[in-house]
Amino acid sequence: MAVKLNLLVEKPSNDEFEYIVEESNRNAPATMYIKGPFMGAELVNKNKRLYPIDEMRREVSRYIEEMVKPGRAMGELNHPASADVDLERACHLVTELTERDNVFYGKSKVLSTPTGIIVKALINDGVKVGMSSRALGTLEEGRGHNVVRNMRLVAIDCVADPSFSSALVDPVLESKQWILNEYGKYEECFDKLEKKLSTLPKHDVDKYLREQILEFISKL
Repeated sequence: MAVKLNLLVEKPSNDEFEYIVEESNRNAPATMYIKGPFMGAELVNKNKRLYPIDEMRREVSRYIEEMVKPGRAMGELNHPASADVDLERACHLVTELTERDNVFYGKSKVLSTPTGIIVKALINDGVKVGMSSRALGTLEEGRGHNVVRNMRLVAIDCVADPSFSSALVDPVLESKQWILNEYGKYEECFDKLEKKLSTLPKHDVDKYLREQILEFISKL
């Protein structure tokens, strides 16, 4: 049976982000970087979730090898309700991730994409932005908090960083779940449809599916 994974978005409690502009020479355009704490472990966060350091360390190591080193670790502007990264919304590229005291500090290059230009403009105008992780995982109930297991880091997104940081993360995204399909891709799991099908007699399943498909087409 496939493990159903929730979509989890988090931001470390440490708000110290640094914005760096680097120029290789006078004729080349300047490159902007964002540095700071990207993910934290072993502490119960504002969403009442705890990430074990071994779990996060394992997943960050995979993410570095498969995404950061090949230059594929893109993040979006704000969190989408998706387990994929939309190239049209990519605004930065994670270039470094290092661990210190159960916190993973990162460095990201702000891209010259349309959303990257928005990020640069916001920073230049004095808006404070930060980084927030987007991952899949299962939640194991603990005493007053949930422990995250089976973590799968999807992306580190660029988000608004207001003074009232507890308003930053929207846990409603956990209402959606994903499973790993036969092609190694994560796809949404439709619990309501599964539950309905499980209660139907076998000879009624095809009829019910046809009705659902026709209803969907009629709404297009």
